[in-house]
Amino acid sequence: MEVIQTLLFGTGSATAAFWIGLTAFAGVLFGKFEVRRIRLGAAGVLFSGLLFAHFGAKVDHHVLHFVREFGLILFVYAIGIDVGPRFLHAFRSDGLKLNLLAVGIVLGGFAIAWALHVHGGVATPVITGIMSGAVTNTPGLGAAQQLLSEYGGDNAAAIAGMGYALASPFGILGIILTMLLVRLLFAIRIDKEVADYNAQVNNNAQKLESVAITVSNPNLIGHEIAYIRQVIDDEFVISRIQRGAEQLIPRDDMTLVEGDVLYGVSAEDHLANLRLKVGPAEINRKREIGGDLAMFHVLVTCRKVAGRTIEQIGIGRRYEANITRIFRAGIEILPTSTTTLELGDTVRVVGKRELLDDVRKELGHSVKELVHPNTLPIFFGIFIGVLLGSIPIAIPGLPVPAKLGMAGGPLLVAIFLGYKGRIGGVDFYLTPGANIMLRELGIILFLACVGLSSGAQFVDTFNNGGYLWMLYGTAITFIPIFAAAVIARLMKTNYLKICGVVSGAMTDPPALEFANGLAPVNAQSTAYAAVYPLTMFLRILFAQILVLVTL
Repeated sequence: MEVIQTLLFGTGSATAAFWIGLTAFAGVLFGKFEVRRIRLGAAGVLFSGLLFAHFGAKVDHHVLHFVREFGLILFVYAIGIDVGPRFLHAFRSDGLKLNLLAVGIVLGGFAIAWALHVHGGVATPVITGIMSGAVTNTPGLGAAQQLLSEYGGDNAAAIAGMGYALASPFGILGIILTMLLVRLLFAIRIDKEVADYNAQVNNNAQKLESVAITVSNPNLIGHEIAYIRQVIDDEFVISRIQRGAEQLIPRDDMTLVEGDVLYGVSAEDHLANLRLKVGPAEINRKREIGGDLAMFHVLVTCRKVAGRTIEQIGIGRRYEANITRIFRAGIEILPTSTTTLELGDTVRVVGKRELLDDVRKELGHSVKELVHPNTLPIFFGIFIGVLLGSIPIAIPGLPVPAKLGMAGGPLLVAIFLGYKGRIGGVDFYLTPGANIMLRELGIILFLACVGLSSGAQFVDTFNNGGYLWMLYGTAITFIPIFAAAVIARLMKTNYLKICGVVSGAMTDPPALEFANGLAPVNAQSTAYAAVYPLTMFLRILFAQILVLVTL
């Protein structure tokens, strides 16, 4: 009995682990319950934390702070690594529009908070905490509390923290509610949004086609394949040559003759140039491979190969085989001589059937190699991300410098590492299973600690006028994001992207987790990552501005 009492009401690490574990377990279980095909998912952990803390669960606040921040770091790092390979492409396509929507949400929330202070008589510490809680932005609260402590004392900073605690639950629920209301208002079908998003991705990406070109340019006839590759390397990858009834794998020393048909891969946009340079070109729908040639796919798992160019690897030089396509993170890539292979790539190879095993051995083709996660790059990325997030950024007119924080820094670093894939001899590939596990673990730890740290005073504060604070927070949360979401939809923005934007604009990982549960695509995470860095910076900046203009 004494052991149980110590475990429940002690102050040690065992007590902390017990309550965090129990909160996570109960919350995940609660989040699985479905009402009208809607479930809270990981957000259920927040409410289980509030409940346990209300009925007496106590955990050392230093422990809660550390676990909360570390969980957040794990979550955003996994998000960044996942969206990194597609981030720049997505940002170029509609990044400006999405960021303008996010900025509008930030400005809208600030305007409502300022109006509540001026016309509603809400004290500066209270409205500052409410605004930070309504947008679930802890770094913004921290920056504002530093100013409040300087100008109003520790009590003002504590009041701001209470405002944050009361406003933050609806800060999460408000975003989820907005997603549901917009979905109902516009009668949105998720399956159609997924199809539209996939179609958009395919249209924006370089769509590769199987192409057949008949050699008729007299300037090329008699030249070796090595010369031909130099002429058309960036536009066309030769997989095989049809010469009469015979199909051949092209070798660098092979000479072209008139009437040769080059089969390979190119983008439809390149066909006009290829016709001028080589001869009649058309898309080959049949893609028939005859004789002793075959087409097969190989998974790149050999770490010695990863990070090297196709020219350096030299598959085409040493084997009668050619790499004709690269599949990476859902994107098709035309393999030129300077294209690098990365861990997790799938390549399409055309070559002699008997060479299949040799090529596979060269490139790896071992799922087992990818199943075991490489932990070194994870902690390297976290280390660099935390360092970046801790660098103060001086802003003219503000006495306290802004920081990207424990979320913004790791997210930016992870996006960069995911995009690069490899730096030197270190690759940053993370298996899908490991990524999901890291993401889920991070968000659950974060929410469990938020709930446990806020639940004790939640009801008392609510009964003592705190319900008005919650109403103010509701207005700051709901009005800007609902207006932005409606405008975005009227602009024909994909619903899943809207969900990602409003989650990112509110710097709200639980909302993103809910949005990700709507459909198994990257639209939500990519939009979230596209707006999060700028939004995080603005949230921290405007929290400090609110203090300065209202004191």
